Amino acid sequence: MKPNEIFVIEDNDTMRLGMVETLKRENYNVNEFANPSDALESFFQNPVSILITDLKMEPISGIEVLQKVKKFSPQTEVLVVSAFGNVENAVNAMKLGAADFLTKPFSTEELRLRVKKMFEKVQNKNELEKLHEKNRFLNQELFPHYENLIGKSEAIENVFEMIERVAKEDCSVLLEGESGTGKELVASAIHQKSLRKNESFIKVNCGALNDNLLESELFGHEKGAFTNAFRQKKGRFELSDKGTLFMDEIGDISQVMQVKLLRVLQEGEFERVGGETTLKTDVRIISATHRNFTKLISEQKFREDLYYRLNVIPIKIPALRERREDIPLLVNYFFQKLAKKRNQPPKVISEEGMNLLQNYSWNGNVRELENVVERLNVVSPKDEIDTNLVAQFLGEPISGLTTFENLPLMEAVDSFEKNLIVNALKKCNGVKNQAAKMLGVRTSALYYKLEKYGLM
Repeated sequence: MKPNEIFVIEDNDTMRLGMVETLKRENYNVNEFANPSDALESFFQNPVSILITDLKMEPISGIEVLQKVKKFSPQTEVLVVSAFGNVENAVNAMKLGAADFLTKPFSTEELRLRVKKMFEKVQNKNELEKLHEKNRFLNQELFPHYENLIGKSEAIENVFEMIERVAKEDCSVLLEGESGTGKELVASAIHQKSLRKNESFIKVNCGALNDNLLESELFGHEKGAFTNAFRQKKGRFELSDKGTLFMDEIGDISQVMQVKLLRVLQEGEFERVGGETTLKTDVRIISATHRNFTKLISEQKFREDLYYRLNVIPIKIPALRERREDIPLLVNYFFQKLAKKRNQPPKVISEEGMNLLQNYSWNGNVRELENVVERLNVVSPKDEIDTNLVAQFLGEPISGLTTFENLPLMEAVDSFEKNLIVNALKKCNGVKNQAAKMLGVRTSALYYKLEKYGLM
């Protein structure tokens, strides 16, 4: 819907010409119609935010125009004008959804003021809708702040230093590292320390969506663009305007989407799916991947020009096994967070149990560690978690069932399933589509299991 465009429907040539000239002098983009049927046909193809219609017309009355317009596009503001300015006509029009009623004859100043008021209302509604959309994303995906990045190791200190360096620079950042290392936390920290910190931080997981869904999520869509597109939807590029867009698993997007993304990065322009209006966006892109871009480019699976657009500043996020000295800090932090959430004293772990945690492989990195700590916190009947319980929860790569024999049935099933998934990912070098095929499940089902077991 074009916000600055107005339809004027008036079968009196002199009256229509006067209104059109007045509105054009106010820099509105005006389309004029003497026939209401022609106007409706054009409106249904390209709805506008403001429509002015006469009341008495043939073959369709202004009331019928009002009803059809509001049914098709409830957000369109309609001004009804009429020489029959009685109270009954005005009340009827307002009940049917008209924004205003203007009695002929009227001055150019009166028309100008009424339309200005309607245009301001449209702008306010659009801004409010955008805020609601942003809040919906933020309420669904509360993003953590800088203090949730925990560690004192040299490896993580190097990441902290890079965050400080790049935050104030308004360039694209590529975060590389294994799944679960905290790339989203780093992206959020960069945003919170940037000049865009008072604007939106919006996220999208590119690897979890097919092309059609991803295109709609990124660019939005118009009403009727495809089946079940019952209303216009703003995409994440539009919602994160002036802010930051975090694109996780960017290495998983198709070549078709790569071309579309490259255009936005180069020109700052895009169209919603099913739309013709070109929209502008000013967004800082922070992207992340666990994939090897050098390999992807050499195999011609990822565009080299897009890679250089994304990889202005690269930051490598270390795996948890590369900063084992941070594990006690992380474990303590997770126990403190759980204690606050459950309003209970924080639990502690035995020294031998902590040694087991520090020497574990942690294929799922920090996310897997947090998952294990939460499960230990729930299952342990004591305030101090003993070594045997830690050993049961960690288990070993599957070579038999002895690892699970002392666990309750559901815990054993979960541990067995988790190890199967970990082994499949190892054999497939972390490529989730291949791992899903090996396990005989859908990719979406694998993503669900990865999130369940803290392996994402």
